Amino acid sequence: MEETISLQDLFKTLKKNLGIILLTTILAVTIAGAVSFMFLTPIYENSTQILVNQEQTEASQLTNQNIQTDLQLINTYSVIIKSPAILDQVIEQMSLDTSAEALTQKITVNTAENSQVVNVVVRDEDPKQAVEIANTTAQVFETDIQELMNVDNVSILSAAVLKENPSPVEPNPILNMAIAAVVGLMLGVGIAFLREYLDTSMKTEQDIEDILGVPLLGVISPIKEEAKLQAKPATNRRKAADVNG
Repeated sequence: MEETISLQDLFKTLKKNLGIILLTTILAVTIAGAVSFMFLTPIYENSTQILVNQEQTEASQLTNQNIQTDLQLINTYSVIIKSPAILDQVIEQMSLDTSAEALTQKITVNTAENSQVVNVVVRDEDPKQAVEIANTTAQVFETDIQELMNVDNVSILSAAVLKENPSPVEPNPILNMAIAAVVGLMLGVGIAFLREYLDTSMKTEQDIEDILGVPLLGVISPIKEEAKLQAKPATNRRKAADVNG
């Protein structure tokens, strides 16, 4: 026999296990909040912008050909910025206790489509150090690219600046707790339906009809304890009357 579950049964199951659903949701949110605030290290982000532009020898505007040349060079520049040739000098100038490979993981180089501006984004546990790494990387690249590629078309458009009260970009406690709430809710609902599926006991007359698939003919009413207690004194009085008679 194919078993079907109505929408009413679903709501009944959720209502019966509402405590478990709320408990798992609250527990998940609490754990996510505790981990985000107490165990995860804050990560700060800062960036500097580099302009790739042909040096003008005459008082004329840039031609489309020069702009396209600069755009093609940007991909090459993005690789050079994160190369050991640049990062080893950054480490030396800042006296960093790290390697070029590890420093590469903290730096992201990107640019908007058809833009001649390159963004050097740095993430670090120390907001001040993130600013210094971004600016030093841009300065070293601006100086060395002239020798590496024999060009003079790179200039720093805007340097990274340390804000008065920097806010970490990671972790995001609110987002983590919201995700945990959804996961906890789904987990609680899953546990509720799993309990309902594994519970094969028959508690009501309707359960008997649903499980056995036969109509219920009658019900034996439970015998109350009070009726038994009242019946015993009456029996004892009849026995005493027989003895006296």
